[in-house]
Amino acid sequence: QVQLVESGGGLVQAGGSLRLSCAASGFTFSRYRMSWYRQAPGKERELVAAISGGGGGRNYADSVKGRFTISRDNAKNTVYLQMNSLKPEDTAVHYCNAHGPVGSRNYGMNEYDYWGQGTQVTVSS
Repeated sequence: QVQLVESGGGLVQAGGSLRLSCAASGFTFSRYRMSWYRQAPGKERELVAAISGGGGGRNYADSVKGRFTISRDNAKNTVYLQMNSLKPEDTAVHYCNAHGPVGSRNYGMNEYDYWGQGTQVTVSS
């Protein structure tokens, strides 16, 4: 059974930091691209950051570049999002996403998307 369990959200003042964690189980973690998305009230869900299975490839939304860092520990089946210099506009529910096994479509097999339940991040001004 696939599980993605986020933790680390909370209330922080502008300029502060939070570290989100997403513990994964039920699939071969290293074969999945891991991402963080967020959804603010009344807005669509947006990609915040993504990291390849081996950790060598990362990409970020322009709005968080230089402030957020995504990382993963394949030995612990966990992905992290270090969020620094937080702004009120970062307030949202943050979701962990797993996509893969990456490359399976090249062999006629399915790739899947799994989601966590979300963790609230609130940044006060």
